[in-house]
Amino acid sequence: MKLTFGNMTTELNILNIQTCLQNSNNDDIELDMANVVLDVTLFKIALCQLSVTSEKNQNLARADNLIKVAAENGARLVVLPEMWNCPYSKDFFAKFAEDFDKEDASPTFSMLSRAAAFHGITIVGGSVPEWSNGHLYNTCCVFGADGKLKAKHRKIHLFDIEIPGEISFKESEIFAAGDKPTIVDTEIGRVGVGICHDIRFPELAMLYGAKGAHIICYPGAFNMSTGELIWELMQRIRAADNQLFVATCSPSRDSSCFYPIWGHSTLVGPFGGITVSSGHEETLVIAEIDYSQIELQRKNLPLEKQMLGDIYQFVDKHNEEQTP
Repeated sequence: MKLTFGNMTTELNILNIQTCLQNSNNDDIELDMANVVLDVTLFKIALCQLSVTSEKNQNLARADNLIKVAAENGARLVVLPEMWNCPYSKDFFAKFAEDFDKEDASPTFSMLSRAAAFHGITIVGGSVPEWSNGHLYNTCCVFGADGKLKAKHRKIHLFDIEIPGEISFKESEIFAAGDKPTIVDTEIGRVGVGICHDIRFPELAMLYGAKGAHIICYPGAFNMSTGELIWELMQRIRAADNQLFVATCSPSRDSSCFYPIWGHSTLVGPFGGITVSSGHEETLVIAEIDYSQIELQRKNLPLEKQMLGDIYQFVDKHNEEQTP
């Protein structure tokens, strides 16, 4: 399939992986972008839109196989969905949670680490429930091509929603909130990480852009109400405002969940245009990322130079420093 955006044509490959799954045998950064030296500027990304079940071992096996298929198709960066090792439901979060400090008792952590090392790829491991010091977190682990943990992002903005007649849910009654932004240097560039509701807050994306991120990855499980209204909108705004890539990865709609999931895992380029977006079914999306598009967009429209620091300023409270 080909998609064309202006004068740019990108070859896309969306793999229906149902047959593959059925046949599976598996059970403080201060540099700006100008100072980031990249080993790679052109590579493939894979978004694994998994169907999540109430059987944890089955979820791990499906994810492991999807990562394998992605790597075999040339992906160097693989992104998993929010809450992929368990259904997005308060009935399962604590039951399926793992303590990542006890790797021997953390099968999800161990599988992702092993897969990253075996295939020599970077994995943004979606999110899973994490136990730590008596608290439950919604956590994303990032693994390097050597299989080592490079970063851990705990969801900062917890999702509390009340739409009469449609949905009522308070994540803050279940999870503790993370208190740190996450930006990490990987083999495929500098990556910022957010989880689902984190995408609603432009300040976090601005921070990642100011710190030289090439791509922001948002594992997410938007519901049907908010998904149809703003899922695509938020991604395109975050990418266009910060002139970088944004990748999202959702569970599929047929996942076991207390609400229907919107799906539509997506890659957006620094121009704000959609490079590729899936439907709502279980699938594997593979697309090409070309970081030269970031440089081109910033050259054509130098937003950073056009910012008016004498009128407004961006404050990075985490590092207690001020960035114009």
